[in-house]
Amino acid sequence: MKTIILGPPGTGKTTTLLNLVDEFIQQGVRPKQIGYFSFTRKAATEAANRAADKFALDIDNDLDNFRTLHSYAFRELGMTKEKMMKPEDYKEFGQKCGIPIKTASYSADDGTFNSDNEYLTIINTAAVKRMDLLEYYDSRQNILDIERSTLFLLAEELKRFKKEKGLKDFNDLLENFIQKDINPKFEVLFIDEAQDLSLIQWDMVRKLWTNANKTYIAGDDDQAIFKWAGADVDHFIALKEEVDDIKTLEQSYRIPGGPIHELSQHIISKVQNRFDKQYRPRDDEGILKRYSDITQVDMSQGNWLVLSSANYFLDDVKDLCELQGWYYQYKGRNSISLKLLLALNNWESWRKEGTLNHLEIKNIYEYLGSNVLEGFRKGKTLHADDKYTLQDCQEKHGLITDKVWYESFEGLDTLTENYIRNMRANGEQINKNPRITMSTIHGAKGGEADKVLLMQDLTNAALETFSHDPDELHRLFYTGATRAKRELHVLDPKNFDRAYIL
Repeated sequence: MKTIILGPPGTGKTTTLLNLVDEFIQQGVRPKQIGYFSFTRKAATEAANRAADKFALDIDNDLDNFRTLHSYAFRELGMTKEKMMKPEDYKEFGQKCGIPIKTASYSADDGTFNSDNEYLTIINTAAVKRMDLLEYYDSRQNILDIERSTLFLLAEELKRFKKEKGLKDFNDLLENFIQKDINPKFEVLFIDEAQDLSLIQWDMVRKLWTNANKTYIAGDDDQAIFKWAGADVDHFIALKEEVDDIKTLEQSYRIPGGPIHELSQHIISKVQNRFDKQYRPRDDEGILKRYSDITQVDMSQGNWLVLSSANYFLDDVKDLCELQGWYYQYKGRNSISLKLLLALNNWESWRKEGTLNHLEIKNIYEYLGSNVLEGFRKGKTLHADDKYTLQDCQEKHGLITDKVWYESFEGLDTLTENYIRNMRANGEQINKNPRITMSTIHGAKGGEADKVLLMQDLTNAALETFSHDPDELHRLFYTGATRAKRELHVLDPKNFDRAYIL
């Protein structure tokens, strides 16, 4: 029996799946007889942790089949990390073939391939789609700079290189699993984030469900935003002809009623090929605001998620945050490093007659100016097991300052110092996680925030995609708009001819 579970934004898809896991365990199904596979390692780990907490199970022993498909194939094939293609292997391959390869690697989180070399990207994507390389090449748009003959030769050379080195890439893993005589049997099989699976992953899933008594395929085709990485949402939608039942989770616990829900529904209604589904928003009404310029957006209060189609569109937001003294995260990094943050907080508490240990003092040392350090040389006279007051270090270890941080931390550049002083003057809480997170829409999938700022600017590549596959961008901006729990703020593009207009 196969069932599709459609989970629109915020409808509690993971909770629903874990409730099903709970039911089967209560019915006597052993955890090891349950396979739970997700597109990303993060989602698989989250599901395993929640199941472990809920059912008092051991993750490593009881829930070792809560994995990504790549991880499962890796284990079942008896692979080791040494046998997998690594960035340095791709660089060596590039040197051998006389082509520049600065970056080339698979994400350990979701198995997607990233490279600065377009030839490698095409070779990988063709494998993901299980297409003949030259057939895929001929189907591509605007790749006139890629020579057909060179592409074919490089693909053959890459095969030869991997064979000589005894190495495999992520696609080889799945292909080998599909081809080998491996026939796992699950009592219950769960496939999560199904809209993001590629055709090669779908072929592996088909092999897994052959011997499964019950299979649940969960996802949301409306949030399928990884087509660029080979995801095949059309295959997911076509499964409606093969399954026994289709269930839609009908209540969103994230999306407020009113203009945010209306806008998101307007966006997704433009998609031609999708599951026809409806869901209810929350009873409270959300707020939708529009701006013509980033300087009009007041992010001085609350938690924000700032989204764009590409990272470099976020630079203006970053500049505004630094000007206003707002604490933010950008590309996964906080605007103030943890190291500096600890030094600041520890210095101020130290000045208030607190005590610090050896490592805390050494961290502060890196930011103090040379003029206040006479004799205080990287804490060499400090003992690892002791704690010290500021007065101790002044009297016995050569420290000659007790001034406020901006008069003592001479290792900071002017911009950083001014930024921190603005933060403190505005009462920004820098001892907590940043209030403002900036991300691409792709990077924020699964995330949410009370307040979301959505930028409409598009890259040239996105514009080209829009011209021949508009559904992809409709789904992208639908996913962005549905991250908002209370307020959605929409920023006009700098150029309306190069934008997705909400």
